[in-house]
Amino acid sequence: MFSAFYDIINQICGDAVTLNGRELDFMETQNEPRQGLIIGRNAVAEALKSGRAIDSLLVAKGEIGGSVGKIIAQCRERGIVVKETDSRKLDKLCSGENHQGVAAWAAVHEYSTLEDILEKAKAKNEAPFVIICDEIEDPHNLGAIIRTADACGAHGIIIPKRRGVALTYAVGKTSAGAVEYVPVARVSNLPSTIDELKKKGFWIYGADMDGKRWDEQDYSGSVALVIGSEGRGISRLVKEKCDFIVSLPMKGSVNSLNASVAAGILMYEIAKHR
Repeated sequence: MFSAFYDIINQICGDAVTLNGRELDFMETQNEPRQGLIIGRNAVAEALKSGRAIDSLLVAKGEIGGSVGKIIAQCRERGIVVKETDSRKLDKLCSGENHQGVAAWAAVHEYSTLEDILEKAKAKNEAPFVIICDEIEDPHNLGAIIRTADACGAHGIIIPKRRGVALTYAVGKTSAGAVEYVPVARVSNLPSTIDELKKKGFWIYGADMDGKRWDEQDYSGSVALVIGSEGRGISRLVKEKCDFIVSLPMKGSVNSLNASVAAGILMYEIAKHR
């Protein structure tokens, strides 16, 4: 039975590498601009004017005046991450197109808020169930987590604004369309967001190697499951905020599971208790 269950989980999550999403984009750049990349001052300005969801703005070093300065100001006003980068990296990313020192990553879907996620649970008359991704870097992992979250009835995903992959087109593709149905909230500070969830009656469960067995825990009530990054696991400050630490038994030679596979197993265990 467990063998069949793990086969299903692997089919859902697929194989994934543990590379930072943005660096992967740089390395994979070939002859065409990366999907979801908006290139050039006018194009970026119009995208902002239309209200399009933007993940981050890339600005070549030294480009801060004139129309670029206005674009930067608009992004900061909207809470969009602004990243200064080397112009040669920007040249490579844009595959030789004239970027005029500016490019922007468009999100594959609009971000939601924490309130949106809680409202979704309320509308279904269900205790809220959310997944917190603590610095997940691989877009394939985040996409797989979103896909499994949809399958097991989770109400939403919370990701950090910095130090983690955003809603890129690779995430959307890996989610197999689930990104259209699972709200994803992007927050500035995960520990503060966890404090807010606790005030709303949530129990916080962190996935880590030194915890209680995953199948010996009570997951009833309002639940937030924390999944750590591929290489480092849950960060110290976030781990300190967790009410419970749960772990999966490892009987093989490898001492850890892929983040999205571990998340899938734990999400279905939580769903069983609901």
